[in-house]
Amino acid sequence: MKTAFYLFFITTIVFCFSCKTTHETFDPYKKYSPQKLNEDYAIFRNILEESHPGLYWYTPRDSMDYFFNKGFSQITDSMTEPQFRNILSYVVAKINCGHTAVRYSKQYSAYLDTANLSLFPLGLKFWGDTMIVTVNINRKDSLLKRGTVIKSINGMTQQQLRDTLFDYTITDGYSMTGKYQSLSTGFNFGSWYRNIFGVPENINVHYLDAMGNEQETIIHPYNFKTDTSRKLADIIIPHYRPSRKERKAQRLFAARNLQVDTVGKTAFMTVNSFAHGDHLKRFFRSSFKLLREKNIRNLVIDVRSNGGGDASNSTLLTRFISNKKFKLADSLYAVTRSSRYNKYIDNSFLYRLMMTFVTSKRDDDKYHFGYFERHYFKPKTKNHFNGNVYVLIGGNSFSATTLFAGSLKGQKNVTLVGEETGGAYYGNNAWMIPDVTLPNTGVRFRLPKFRMVVDKNRTKDGHGVLPDVYAVPSAQAIKNGIDFKEAKVKELIEQQNAQYK
Repeated sequence: MKTAFYLFFITTIVFCFSCKTTHETFDPYKKYSPQKLNEDYAIFRNILEESHPGLYWYTPRDSMDYFFNKGFSQITDSMTEPQFRNILSYVVAKINCGHTAVRYSKQYSAYLDTANLSLFPLGLKFWGDTMIVTVNINRKDSLLKRGTVIKSINGMTQQQLRDTLFDYTITDGYSMTGKYQSLSTGFNFGSWYRNIFGVPENINVHYLDAMGNEQETIIHPYNFKTDTSRKLADIIIPHYRPSRKERKAQRLFAARNLQVDTVGKTAFMTVNSFAHGDHLKRFFRSSFKLLREKNIRNLVIDVRSNGGGDASNSTLLTRFISNKKFKLADSLYAVTRSSRYNKYIDNSFLYRLMMTFVTSKRDDDKYHFGYFERHYFKPKTKNHFNGNVYVLIGGNSFSATTLFAGSLKGQKNVTLVGEETGGAYYGNNAWMIPDVTLPNTGVRFRLPKFRMVVDKNRTKDGHGVLPDVYAVPSAQAIKNGIDFKEAKVKELIEQQNAQYK
């Protein structure tokens, strides 16, 4: 109980720790000298080599040394912050750790929030050797509509674009689905395209028309300010503003909701996050109580957009479904409690204090979080769901969501539907993840402190949680706005219901 109390107390302090602000004028085009960049790069490499618990998990030491040296060799002249960030992103992607990511400085991030930058106008869905338009923010473009197959952009094929951008995108282990989904979510592709290639005034696009013939067109970057100035007359100002209570309800509904079909004895639960603040524990308890009262036989849980969060929330959901006790981790350890570079690690004192209370050094010279290595979680007895469960997963299913899906994989009444998760099945690097801020450029990167092996008996091939039933995209489904994973689940439920007749 003391360990739990200390953990709660110190964690609360960490997340409530105030951030410093700056009012200095920021120049986004500032170039940093090679000397300053080299200093930041040395700190970046040294901290990862000293403190990252899984630096050589999926990439051998000699290979990581090669990538570190390659990144360093690219610093031959002065660079802007985005140029330097690209180098760090390239190196970090080679670790194959989805919790280790490079971020802009706080000043540059604030600049991007208000900057009127031209955007790549297309949102694209990537899979295999295909890329398809999901959205075009240029409303006047009648050619590149949703569902249009794109063959090349400025002379680069899908494979060339994919392979180039994959060098900068992160995933856990060798889950390529996570990288594909990273490019496919929203306008992520456009952001990465701008970061790596820039956005020229004329963008040459080769695409397939309705007859399947390859055509060519020129599109231009999109500018919101210009578009808004032309469309002021079209803006509709709402007369009704939702109350604070209504806005909160809308936010919670978007984060998690339950839809019940009492006639079909089927419920659809969407859980888009396991983060704090969404009252998930109360939601799960009330939901499973309702499922019992309504005698629901089929439960669909959609976690495709769930990037993780608080493991206690994912664990509670698992307990309502799992038919056996389970652990979160066979091993959970850090390689160091402190660092020679504490002054660059956000809230380093508090993290060190926390780790002093919850970890102990073992014979392997690692600092183990023994509570989770020993503790088994038992299935809920009250309102436990024993019907058919269908879990929708995909490339954005990550971190705590992978713990949830992985714990249920193989259970007789549970079917995982969709695509491989972006989070690794065997384990990951996570738990406590402070930011590191480099002193000269202010560029930040996330530093997971713990390496977690969920189940030592699982396959170590570096893949995510694989579905029991694959449901992959198609051009026609995207064009028609069909949720192909949900359609597959409904088909499975119909087949199951037919057996009861």
